[in-house]
Amino acid sequence: MSVIYFLISISVFVAGIFLYIFIKSVKSGQFDDAYTPSVRMLFDDELKTEKKTEKQAEEKQGEEINQKENQI
Repeated sequence: MSVIYFLISISVFVAGIFLYIFIKSVKSGQFDDAYTPSVRMLFDDELKTEKKTEKQAEEKQGEEINQKENQI
């Protein structure tokens, strides 16, 4: 039974060490993403054109509804 307590205490100690190393690496910027922002600018134009086409489609639908209401 004493072996189980010993193994549990060692595993908690090792987990604490890993947690400390993880927190230290996050604070030092190890996991900062430096690649995605440089690639994101390549796709910004496509996203803006999609939004414009969606807005244009919504405006056309709104105009059609207004025309139908004016006819009634």
